[in-house]
Amino acid sequence: MTRPVLIDNLNKIRYRMRAAAQRAGRDPDAVTLVAVTKYAGLGDVRALLETGLVSEAGESRVQDAERRKAELGELAGKVRWRLIGHLQTNKAKKAATVFDAVDSVDSERVAAALDAAREGMTPLPVMVQVKLTDKESQFGVAPEELPGLLEALKKYPRLKVEGLLGIAPDVEPVEAARPAFKLLRELRDRRLPGGKLNMGMSRDFEIAVEEGADLVRIGTQIFSQPSPASLEAPA
Repeated sequence: MTRPVLIDNLNKIRYRMRAAAQRAGRDPDAVTLVAVTKYAGLGDVRALLETGLVSEAGESRVQDAERRKAELGELAGKVRWRLIGHLQTNKAKKAATVFDAVDSVDSERVAAALDAAREGMTPLPVMVQVKLTDKESQFGVAPEELPGLLEALKKYPRLKVEGLLGIAPDVEPVEAARPAFKLLRELRDRRLPGGKLNMGMSRDFEIAVEEGADLVRIGTQIFSQPSPASLEAPA
């Protein structure tokens, strides 16, 4: 993918983010784009970071992020790397050093492992993932169990709980995902006042921004090639 295409994609996404924020009466500059790089080729990720237009990158697997950062070299330091996928306890020690933030904490066991791995280091920013659907393959703490987990996390001084992450159901029409985002916002307001909301992906990020997202995770729309029709000159 060429650099101009990446920049054009980013500009279009940011325009839509700003418009969604303005519709909700929010400050557009308060919403951060997390570029999800997990399915992108190394060349495309390198081109993206070279633009200097993104400050946060998201990866779903510890080993993938470790390899990608090694391949990118100094360029990897241009962004903060966030773990947005499920974290197994046996991978927590590595995750605590590979990532700048872990957004998918869903159990005290994972939190304890991360905390132990940060000994002698600055506190690790984390988010708690809340399960917003009945889908068995989706991870996260159940909404009713969130208060207990947040209380338990207070025992781990090397972790800094910054907010909540949620994945809305993949439903049609996409507007039907709005209640899930509202639920996460309400949980934040009740259980973690002042915390950030990491919610919304390529398909539904505008609704998420309208409902209060502080971070949106977008990959497909950043790295997608324009369709032939979009390249045609207007009649």
